Amino acid sequence: MNVAVVILNYNGKNFLEKFLPSVCEHSKEASIYIVDNCSTDDSVEFLKQNYPQLSLIENSSNGGFAQGYNEGLQKIEADYYVLLNSDVEVTENWIKPCIELLESDPTIAALQPKIIAHHDKTKFEHAGAAGGFLDKNFFPFCRGRIFSKVETDEGQYDDKKEVFWATGACLFVRANLYHELGGLDADFFAHMEEIDFCWRLKRNGYKIYYTGESMVYHVGGGTLNYDNPRKTFLNFRNSLFMIFKNYEGMLFPKVFWRMVLDGFGASIFLFKFQFKHFFAVFRSHMAFYGNLGTLRRKRKEIKQKSSDFNDTGIYRKNITFKKFLGGINKFSDLSKDDFS
Repeated sequence: MNVAVVILNYNGKNFLEKFLPSVCEHSKEASIYIVDNCSTDDSVEFLKQNYPQLSLIENSSNGGFAQGYNEGLQKIEADYYVLLNSDVEVTENWIKPCIELLESDPTIAALQPKIIAHHDKTKFEHAGAAGGFLDKNFFPFCRGRIFSKVETDEGQYDDKKEVFWATGACLFVRANLYHELGGLDADFFAHMEEIDFCWRLKRNGYKIYYTGESMVYHVGGGTLNYDNPRKTFLNFRNSLFMIFKNYEGMLFPKVFWRMVLDGFGASIFLFKFQFKHFFAVFRSHMAFYGNLGTLRRKRKEIKQKSSDFNDTGIYRKNITFKKFLGGINKFSDLSKDDFS
């Protein structure tokens, strides 16, 4: 069994200085690789001088999170990949429970550990928390995080649970399936690509899991902070990309309604005088229209390869309405009967 911990870096020398020591200390059972996405800071020189024992792969350009990993992983042979953000501090024994869970069930294709906020280690972190879900309109949320509301970690999610998606901040995945299903979609550049990839896995009958027996601390927003309009653009655009590619039902009504909901979201930005975010939503829709040809081709290819969709982790209600009209702030307040 060969485990490869793979950290994608772009101008992240400060994160490497801070978090590589924990990765090296607590990852003795794995090989560690740094994939550099053509950084313009002195990250590469820092790695060569201070961590010559680690394997360094230098990509030819910055193709974003998705393409960066795709290019780097082509050069790494392993049974399991661990895609690990550079802004993550790992803990003792973080790898073993995850690999043991993967080894216990060949239908589990990918999983994530518990993701805790580095700035407040009593709270779950936005990107992944305790495992990801999608509502009926394909808005993502997590156990431990609904929209921007995060829960305090009180051990309520110290379990193992099948979910719909696992975070790219710390993603354990079978290497053969990563390559067989085409890896992350490079057209996404960054954000939502791991959900898209998990959806493809589930369309082939595989399971996505979370385990609370492993825990890491994530800074979050290391490349783009949560208030950056570029992040807003990527999240809205990539959500539409993901739905168009993967949804198996009547596509036009689903995409149209999702775009209407996006319009409501854009209106909130406008009322808050967040004009850059408002126009980011508009640009995301224009980018979606501009990519329809490519998306149709990808949708056809996915449909040809798919079988036995595993819909576990779909919430059959509207999480937006539950949150903002129903006052729901915790995952545990949602009815279990409303989940697939």
